[in-house]
Amino acid sequence: GFELLYQPDVVRLYLSILTESQNFNTLEAAAGALQNLSAGNWMWSTYIRATVRKERGLPVLVELLQSDSDKVVRAVSIALRNLSMDRRNKDLIGSYAMGELVRNLPSRQQRSAKNLEEDTVVAVLNTIHEIITDSTENARSLIQTQGIQKLVAISKSSQSPRETKAASHVLQMIWSYKELRNALQKDGWNKSHFQVNM
Repeated sequence: GFELLYQPDVVRLYLSILTESQNFNTLEAAAGALQNLSAGNWMWSTYIRATVRKERGLPVLVELLQSDSDKVVRAVSIALRNLSMDRRNKDLIGSYAMGELVRNLPSRQQRSAKNLEEDTVVAVLNTIHEIITDSTENARSLIQTQGIQKLVAISKSSQSPRETKAASHVLQMIWSYKELRNALQKDGWNKSHFQVNM
């Protein structure tokens, strides 16, 4: 039955594909499979999230955030969001993926180096939100990767209501950590940057 999908061998197979394939469609499909297997709060998803970590799959996914393919970046971002529902994964993803996630966000001057589609930008923003939820350390990592500038730019000037909303949720989460406010204010940010009217 479907339990066969949740064996360590299946995780190893997908990670092997993600490591060795150069085909964007194949990479998107393998990341999408891990994304689906790690979604939700049931026993098998929890098992898959831990197995991906134990099989050293997180660095493989983080590296794929550098892909030139919009769809690969999107699938990998959503997979990382699902995987970060595991606390240990969340800590690792926050430490090692935050810089790559922020690099995929558009800046004031341009959409992003790769000109990612709206769905992909929203996926990256939602992943960042999941990673910083209940983690001051990951929120601090976001600040250190210069993510606030990009988030404020998206929330103020994006033409996409979905991007604006997703960026605003991340900003509100950051401001909710009172212990980070002094550092933010030293960098020139104030409450108005984080409380966005939608």
